[in-house]
Amino acid sequence: MTQNIHDHRILILDFGSQYTQLIARRVRELGVYCELWAWDVTEEQIKSFNPQGIILSGGPESVTEENSPRAPEYVFNAGVPVLGVCYGMQTMAEQLGGKVQGSDKREFGYAQVEVVKPNDLLANIEDAISGEGNALLDVWMSHGDKVIAIPDGFETVALTPSCPHAAMVNTDKQFYGVQFHPEV
Repeated sequence: MTQNIHDHRILILDFGSQYTQLIARRVRELGVYCELWAWDVTEEQIKSFNPQGIILSGGPESVTEENSPRAPEYVFNAGVPVLGVCYGMQTMAEQLGGKVQGSDKREFGYAQVEVVKPNDLLANIEDAISGEGNALLDVWMSHGDKVIAIPDGFETVALTPSCPHAAMVNTDKQFYGVQFHPEV
């Protein structure tokens, strides 16, 4: 018996990252149906698509700038898991009460992220082990801003020497954010 690929639907909201198509490709490689839409969709459009999860892509903007793109508020009230990638994590943090600021050190290229708290998002993933016994992940970073304060209800689960919140989770709401690009 074959499964209908539309049983599981992921909505990817595109904030303009050069890697957004890679996110869609990775989701589809897992056998999950997804669609890629512009970030400024309406609540009604999201409801009609009926996603089982939403991914907020990266993008070239800075959430610290006035009038920068934001996720529709409904994204955080839809009752589905949300994953923010890079800019997507930053806008999630800012919109939910966290704080983002420009970094004095831009991270671009290879980075090693240390998983500092066990969590569902990064479980059973490791490229090396730190001296403290924490998982180390080899990742791709491409950002000039960083989250400096996470929203209430979130925990920091990974970091780099220059990025104190490289990954954050709110397990109760199933909201996840990564500053790096797992799709690359």
